[in-house]
Amino acid sequence: MARQSKVKDYIYQPEYECLSRSEMEALQSERLRKTVKHVYENCKPYRAKMDEAKLTPADIRSVSDLCKLPFTVKHDLREAYPFGFYSAPQRDMVEIHASSGTTGKLTVVGYTQNDIDVWAEVAARSLAMAGVTKDSIVHVAYGYGLFTGGLGAHYGAQKIGASTVPASAGNTIRQLTLLRDFGATHLCCTPSYAIYLGTEIQKAGMNIEDFSLVGGAFGAEPWTYQMRDELERLLHIDALDIYGLSEISGPGVAMECMQKNGSHVQEDHFIPEIIDPVTLEPLPFGSEGELVFTTITKTGQPLIRYRTRDLCTLTAGKCACGRTTVKMSKVKGRSDDMLIIRGVNVFPSQIEAAIMNVSGVSPHYMIYVDRINNLDVMEIDIELAGDLAPDKVSDIESIKKKVESEVNSYIGVSAKIKLCESGSIRRSEGKAVRVIDRRE
Repeated sequence: MARQSKVKDYIYQPEYECLSRSEMEALQSERLRKTVKHVYENCKPYRAKMDEAKLTPADIRSVSDLCKLPFTVKHDLREAYPFGFYSAPQRDMVEIHASSGTTGKLTVVGYTQNDIDVWAEVAARSLAMAGVTKDSIVHVAYGYGLFTGGLGAHYGAQKIGASTVPASAGNTIRQLTLLRDFGATHLCCTPSYAIYLGTEIQKAGMNIEDFSLVGGAFGAEPWTYQMRDELERLLHIDALDIYGLSEISGPGVAMECMQKNGSHVQEDHFIPEIIDPVTLEPLPFGSEGELVFTTITKTGQPLIRYRTRDLCTLTAGKCACGRTTVKMSKVKGRSDDMLIIRGVNVFPSQIEAAIMNVSGVSPHYMIYVDRINNLDVMEIDIELAGDLAPDKVSDIESIKKKVESEVNSYIGVSAKIKLCESGSIRRSEGKAVRVIDRRE
């Protein structure tokens, strides 16, 4: 029998979340004009970009003119390190965040009080989709600090008026104790860490029936529908996807409602586009491509046509929940995280989906890519479920063959499968690291 949901999705700001398409585009056009004028007059890099394209603010009259504007990429922000992309004076910035990458300098993002207020508003709308109300207790296990996860969920919960537990990341036993003893109704963290918490409950001598959890908002890394099923089974909750990135705002840019078939973009604040990542041409609704955002209410560091590198689709239309905002699909992966294995494009999310189709294994895995004798080889280390051990189970070979078959079916590339004992793969309390590419 299907589990009965305890979450009641409600609309936090129906005056914005339920606008008609024409009303939304009129609002977007007004805000876009103001933003373009603001960055042209106050941000040197944007003025230079627009001058090079022979554009003035007067050329941008509506959202239909958005395609005329040049793109912004992460390299632009790093080139302007630390504060060269500000569109407001330093004295107006009340908060500074930064994200690190595998290469290059930090990506710095400054927030005015207006930007913090916008962030809190969209995060509140998002958490409302997970059923958070003034009566809720929200346990935030995202990291607090330069990473926007912790404070984003914190601001949203407080905007609603919920009790907020700023647990931050780490110390799993304490996390579980706080979740149980404080009676948290909602959990906010990465999906991989939520899975870890769920698997540790029984090991800690606790019973999930003693917890009060009903829902959660999980993001900061791509995750599959199969991962959602496992998470909901472990924690007895409704697990929803929250999307954001520090350059645009942080968590709350988009969020799933209880329909669980796409995340509503807060498009009165962030205009989404899908482009072909090769030709850079805009694509119509329903096409898979790279997600691009333009912020239209930020004042400290607005971004125009920022290329996220995230691959997904956008769809328009009224949702069964009542919202009319554009929805984005789950992120398939990042264009710059895509692996090319023997000429085939492979995303870690595809491998995760394949793994989760096989019983007897857990959601904990690592992907190793190497080149041997000029040939790409891929090994996937996967933990066995529960107390299964490779030297004690007679059907290990059968499980291994099933995983091999599923992976080959999903990605069209063979991989060496190594089954490991439960708990042997290193856990992550923040964004999960799933791939180690050893090729030169």
